[in-house]
Amino acid sequence: MLAATSYPAPWGVSLKAISGGITLLLIGIAVIGLLTGPKSNWIWILSMVVIPLGILLITALFTVRGYVLTPDALLVKRLVWNTEIPLQGLQTIEADSNAMEGSFKTMGNGGLFSFSGSFRNKRLGAYRALATDMRRCVVLKFDQKVIVITPDKPQAFVNQVKAIKGMT
Repeated sequence: MLAATSYPAPWGVSLKAISGGITLLLIGIAVIGLLTGPKSNWIWILSMVVIPLGILLITALFTVRGYVLTPDALLVKRLVWNTEIPLQGLQTIEADSNAMEGSFKTMGNGGLFSFSGSFRNKRLGAYRALATDMRRCVVLKFDQKVIVITPDKPQAFVNQVKAIKGMT
């Protein structure tokens, strides 16, 4: 039985820019809300402090930190848990640095600490992304779904999955 192999999920330029900019904006809103608003008005505190900081906290929990490949599953490492994707039913896998090109988000997070959720584009159709760097895409096609991840070494990841699954 093969041991599990870890692959980091490096942040691309766009993820760094979006995450940095939105983080500064949300913290700025909270600071301004604390400094300028009425301290006894709970609606003000909720809308100007709690909600912006809550958005940061919740999206940070969904950060994609890396991937662990086991003989039976792909584990997506989050901040405090792992998302398990069984490899059963995997039909094809390929490294494709342009896989997310022209995509739009249908539900999920479009760049605050990760690109996670449901996306769609002309080439892949509907797919689930668990990504951090759109230039390192690996496309996993299953019977009923398509998943895009972004390990630090896409081709090495693809080669290892093909070896595990006996794919040519």
